[in-house]
Amino acid sequence: METPDDVRAALRCCTLCPRRCRVDRTRGTGFCGAGASVRLALVSLHPWEEPCLTGGAQGRGAGTVFFSHCTLRCCYCQNHEISHEGKGEDVTVARLADIFLEQQARGAATLDLVTPTHYVPQILAALRSARARGFTLPVVYNSSGYETVETIDALAGEVAIYLPDLKYIDEEPAREYSAAPDYFAYASRAIEAMVRQTGPVDFAPDGTLRRGVLVRHLVLPGHRHESMRVLDWLHGTFGDAVQISLMNQYTPMYRAAEHKDLGRRLTTFEYESVVEHALALGITRCYVQEGRTADTKFVPHFDGRGVRS
Repeated sequence: METPDDVRAALRCCTLCPRRCRVDRTRGTGFCGAGASVRLALVSLHPWEEPCLTGGAQGRGAGTVFFSHCTLRCCYCQNHEISHEGKGEDVTVARLADIFLEQQARGAATLDLVTPTHYVPQILAALRSARARGFTLPVVYNSSGYETVETIDALAGEVAIYLPDLKYIDEEPAREYSAAPDYFAYASRAIEAMVRQTGPVDFAPDGTLRRGVLVRHLVLPGHRHESMRVLDWLHGTFGDAVQISLMNQYTPMYRAAEHKDLGRRLTTFEYESVVEHALALGITRCYVQEGRTADTKFVPHFDGRGVRS
């Protein structure tokens, strides 16, 4: 079985992301580049996600499934060879369900679906199949944040943890860096829908996240004041209902150097000033990064491991 009939029907006029291309993906591709088949670049146990997703000291890591193609065009994307260039291998829905079960058998703490938006119909079909065969891992929807409320609503009951980015508030950098001037308008509504769906973050006694929304924000060089406004919005809207992950790991990769400010690393002052702003706001649920995390050694090798049986 290549693609179930209900999945093919959902892809014949694709409106899964805010671009709403309405392309028939059984015959061609829209902005993201994805067709009817799921394309994967890597299946792995990933130890570098936030501690609440990897099982902590006793865990073997998050069970990452890296999907190829993307609904954004971030000029600094560390995963550009799969997000922009489409590197990967096509798999059936049946094989995707097997992969979910294999991640569970490897001892993954969570099933971490990385850049999944454009494959939601196939993912839902694969999850139904896997659950019928004993799949029980918490599902993490690891997303750019550029989502429609309709797509988030379709995931109700299947996703335990949402892991969206909140990249920008301002229209100009969203347009210049990611080709999405409407980014915040959609991401803000999508994150609100995620929180409505899951409720406040719920941690187990050992610190693992059982349910809720963990919002990532990458501080960009030259944009610390925008990062502060991102924190203002998150704290003013949700208080302690969400967990925040404030990242200092920006690495100038891909086409970053073509854009003002992005051709250099983040300074210690820039990052620490954003952390101090979080403290001044009274934010208590926030991961911060210490030391040098801006390094290409943290970029996965997209060699197709775990994709084929």
